[in-house]
Amino acid sequence: MKYLIVGLGNIGYEYDATRHNIGFDVADAFVIKHGGKFEQDRLAFVANVKWKGKQFVVIKPTTYMNLSGKALKYWMDKEKIVLDNVLVIVDDLALPLEALRLRPSGSDAGHNGLRDIQATLGTTNYPRLRFGIGNNFPKGKQVDFVLGKWKPDEMPVIHEKVLTSIDIIESFAAMGMARTMNTYNK
Repeated sequence: MKYLIVGLGNIGYEYDATRHNIGFDVADAFVIKHGGKFEQDRLAFVANVKWKGKQFVVIKPTTYMNLSGKALKYWMDKEKIVLDNVLVIVDDLALPLEALRLRPSGSDAGHNGLRDIQATLGTTNYPRLRFGIGNNFPKGKQVDFVLGKWKPDEMPVIHEKVLTSIDIIESFAAMGMARTMNTYNK
């Protein structure tokens, strides 16, 4: 079985360790845990890792957030991975900082990366792991908040959620969507 793990984010030093780049951070942590290494390739940084007989193609699109669908579709087609075996990891303002939610489908909820994936694929039926970043920002400061760095007091929660996200990716591949949702969507 082959899986495509898509961590959403923006390339460039100025975006490192920002809330919007948590998809990249989870992808990095997953690849490091499994002894892989990212290399720049077409439309993305790409790593190939194996775990328990399963192959994972992990990408961090270099197309910037708003064009994430192009990279996802290219690698899905190139690697011949079915849509049910794709997992998009994305930041989510609507979820509290402590929350992670695995979903088989859903709206873009105003997220430009998900909006582009939906437009590119022509469907909202693709798995995604929503990583809550909270919404603790003053009116009119959403962009600054999303593109801002994590606060030091948030880091223990973020670290724990990144580790849980790795477990979710593994469970998604080993046990499927329904059982993984039952285990982790609490």
